[in-house]
Amino acid sequence: MGLRHFLTALTVLPSIVYCQSPLTSSKRGLVYVPSEKYPQDDANWDSPTSDLTWYYNYGSKPSPAFANFPKLQFVPMLWGTGNSSTFLSDVQSQIKAGANITYVLGFNEPDGDSSTGGSDIPAETAAQIWMQQIEPLAKQGVKIGAPACTGAETGRQWTQEFFTACSNCTIDFIPVHWYGDFQGLASHIGEYVGTFNKTIWVTEFADAHVNLQESQTFYNQSSSYLDRTENVTHYSYFGAFRSDVSNVGANSAMLTQDGKLTDIGSWYLGGGETGSVPKSAAYRKTAFIRSSLLVGLTTMWCVL
Repeated sequence: MGLRHFLTALTVLPSIVYCQSPLTSSKRGLVYVPSEKYPQDDANWDSPTSDLTWYYNYGSKPSPAFANFPKLQFVPMLWGTGNSSTFLSDVQSQIKAGANITYVLGFNEPDGDSSTGGSDIPAETAAQIWMQQIEPLAKQGVKIGAPACTGAETGRQWTQEFFTACSNCTIDFIPVHWYGDFQGLASHIGEYVGTFNKTIWVTEFADAHVNLQESQTFYNQSSSYLDRTENVTHYSYFGAFRSDVSNVGANSAMLTQDGKLTDIGSWYLGGGETGSVPKSAAYRKTAFIRSSLLVGLTTMWCVL
């Protein structure tokens, strides 16, 4: 990191904050893919205390489950090569039908392997698709977000390669992802601001695979920091799913294994503590085995 980038990172590093984050925030959005198995979970995100104003679902079309949630503005994403041939027409059709499409997001973790959720696209290929499927939207007044890379160093390298390959592309802001501690998140944002001089959307973030207290501390520190950092205009915490299917650890989830809001989930929606503790799939399996053993032992005792 050069001196200028280092100094920029220092300016965005806040002092450690341990208090609960502000209950509401105009920056908060939702990254959410509705569950076919648990459609009742959709209603959690229409909380009367919430001021969520936007969401994305990794696709180019809005989620039917949110059709009756008018305050949630849909932000289309060109995830990867899979929806690259229809993205422009999908978005333009929505605009023509009267949808309020003011932002779109570029590729999802193009520097990442498909096995970990990345779209795995070379920067040159991404630039070619961009000019065909995304750039025309800029002429319609839509604000465009760069591809959102992983939090690894390869992510920033890929972004630099993309800016070189797509020098004529319109890029209004840069989405970033982060899975790690709070200091790392703040430093990561500072590096991107210093390198690319763009406003930032944090479209995925969590402290993965840590204990519950660490997860809650990270959430409160990071959301408070993001709310007061001018260079960050939007953010969406990665946790809108049940804890027993979480790929970033049960304690990061905003829903318990039974679909109830955890403390983090409730805080994110402007509510108070719920006391609902998230459990992992392993815990559920262990509980089932214990219950089965207890039933078996009780049956044996009765027979004896």
